[in-house]
Amino acid sequence: MLSMIGLIGGLILLIFLTMRGMNILIVGPISALFVAVLSGMPLFPQLAAEGEADLVTNYMSGFTSFVAAWYLMFLLGAIFGKVMEDSGAADSVSRFVVEKLGMKYAVLAIVAACAILTYGGVSLFVVAFSVYPMALSLFKQADLPRRFIPAALALGSVTFTMTSAGSPEIQNWIPIDYLNTTPYAGWEVSLIVAVFMAVFGYWWLKRMIKKAINKGERFQSREEDPVIDEGRPLPNPLMGLIPLLIVLILAFIFHDSMKQSALIIALLGGVISTYLLNRKYFKGFWPAVSEGTIGALIAIGNTAAVVGFGGVAKAVPAFGTAVEVMTNIPGSPLIGGAIAVSVIAGMTGSASGGQAIALPLIAPHYMDMGVNTEALHRVVAISSGALDSLPHNGYVVTTIRSICNESHGEAYGAVGAVTVIVPLLGLAIAIILFSLGLGI
Repeated sequence: MLSMIGLIGGLILLIFLTMRGMNILIVGPISALFVAVLSGMPLFPQLAAEGEADLVTNYMSGFTSFVAAWYLMFLLGAIFGKVMEDSGAADSVSRFVVEKLGMKYAVLAIVAACAILTYGGVSLFVVAFSVYPMALSLFKQADLPRRFIPAALALGSVTFTMTSAGSPEIQNWIPIDYLNTTPYAGWEVSLIVAVFMAVFGYWWLKRMIKKAINKGERFQSREEDPVIDEGRPLPNPLMGLIPLLIVLILAFIFHDSMKQSALIIALLGGVISTYLLNRKYFKGFWPAVSEGTIGALIAIGNTAAVVGFGGVAKAVPAFGTAVEVMTNIPGSPLIGGAIAVSVIAGMTGSASGGQAIALPLIAPHYMDMGVNTEALHRVVAISSGALDSLPHNGYVVTTIRSICNESHGEAYGAVGAVTVIVPLLGLAIAIILFSLGLGI
């Protein structure tokens, strides 16, 4: 009983301290310490009996194993995003989309620009930074309430693109190692779910904006608003699209033979092609690479801090009890897998962290039961991208506060609607379709 209180309390502490703005690299160990103390876990290896779990060993094992497995993907993904940003290629692509759709379809233009960049492999954070100035300009011209900008950015970045078949984002690649699948697993169902999430999410977002306008809300300018550098020369949009296509094509060509390493080849190809095609537009290629490297270290460190917490959490008795309950839910095993991943991703505020904690535990269990691995892969990917977007999620906090300069109270309602509820509905559709035999 005390162990369960420690587990739940540690998760609440993790969320609360993150919401208070504390660094997750500090919050992770503090929350893990809370779990360990209430569960009676020794704090140091010297205090543990042979073969017994302890706080330091389990936390650092979880932390370092995630870094060892995913550092190069994080590194190249962050560098690719930065060179796309520094060369103006990302701006060129997003501006092209915005100009073609125009002010009448301001929200759609923002969602589409984010979707193209994200599905092409550009880091979610880079996409948000890149598209935000144009989103602000469009919302200002269309006189739309600016508090909905974070939701528009998030809908195009962390819903139907992040977890769809073929996406180079790591949320679609982590299950490969555990389930021996491909990034295109369950693509038929994935396509249907992605279309649903995009269409329904867009409709709902437009409805929320219209309701706010009818109540008298309008765009309000601020002194600190960024100004788009209209005078900066940008590469042709095609030169920005080609690296995105190269990432997708290389990932497709090598995914069978290279598995997860195909993502390294694909992202490296994206970096090289961006440089070769747009080198005269760079402000500074090597400074961009350096910034990308620092960004990768921060991003993987933040995620690994959560995975380290999971390494401690899964060693306490309460976690085994919780997993047993989730994996023995009556009905389709896909439901149990979806709940397990969703809950853990929600508690940790990380889709990739939720998968990295849950899959080593649930994948062997369900594979022994004979569950279709392609269906499980797609369900795990989609489910990881739902409850992970609760208020303490890193992308949510960064986008709302740092990029858009809004408050959670003003902006999170719409963000939560399109990044939590819409993916949960998409998850339900995926489970139903797989249960009916589609894509299996």
